[in-house]
Amino acid sequence: MSGYIKILLLAELAGGFSALFLWIHRGSLLHQLWKRAYDSLETAAARRVHDNRRSLQLLQGRKGFWQRMEQRLLYSGIRRHFPHLTPELWILGNLAAGTLCYFLALVLGAPWQMALLAPGALWLLVYAAVNLGMARQFNATDENLMKFLDFLGNYSITAGEITAVLQQVSPYVGEPLRHVLDACYYEAQTSGDTGIALLAMAEKLQHPKFQELIRNLEISMRYSADLTVLVSQSRRSLREYTRMRQERRALAREAWVNMLILGAMTIVILKALENLVGIPLSEILLHTLPGIGALTVIGVILLLFYRQVRLLDR
Repeated sequence: MSGYIKILLLAELAGGFSALFLWIHRGSLLHQLWKRAYDSLETAAARRVHDNRRSLQLLQGRKGFWQRMEQRLLYSGIRRHFPHLTPELWILGNLAAGTLCYFLALVLGAPWQMALLAPGALWLLVYAAVNLGMARQFNATDENLMKFLDFLGNYSITAGEITAVLQQVSPYVGEPLRHVLDACYYEAQTSGDTGIALLAMAEKLQHPKFQELIRNLEISMRYSADLTVLVSQSRRSLREYTRMRQERRALAREAWVNMLILGAMTIVILKALENLVGIPLSEILLHTLPGIGALTVIGVILLLFYRQVRLLDR
């Protein structure tokens, strides 16, 4: 019977949220407040884009929190699928989803300690999904970069405006490189500033050699240099980078093996402790504050380890 009550409560909760959203949509005061908040977020995003363009012109680094968040959305490919998504909306969406998970866990009968783990697990999954997207974008760029250089070497800067050359090359490379090349061409045609379009394109992909190549292209464009020498030097640099990256990936694999060994030893020690105290380990870890705190610390350690391994793979 309790299962039917929970289902009924979930249905009532869903109906209540649906009625609230319909009421907001009909032009209520909350709708006006939401519209103002959304417009202010759009204004802040537009101002940030302007500041980013200005920092590119001044050759300044982008180190602010919102700029880093925007870079993560760009590097993971999320902005390519949702162009109007801003860092503010992303954070608000994650907070709303975490709050909803917490209350759903309470409705389903979980203790408040366990309910606190629900939004944490959701945000961890979101973080892992974003990092996975960033890794896929990075690897896809790495696989297409040498092909891009090969096609680019067939052109001279005197054969046409550089962004037009990039548009001619784009059909022969894969995503996400194709998308940023086309976007660079259209931005240069719209704004009339080819240099800023190239520098902005360099910031849309995380690969350091791609960023280095595009910045060198922008310099070559300013001084009307031939692309042949630039492409030849970039090929050598990319081969050296690939060799060093393979060495770092070998170190990352060794680190994963060591972490797995430490994890197995930790499990053995915890099982021995369970036999000594006579209390199930799951009861301690999942239903007491020290246990939940220990799980949180372990999760943070694993997260920091994963981050360092990713840095080795760059």
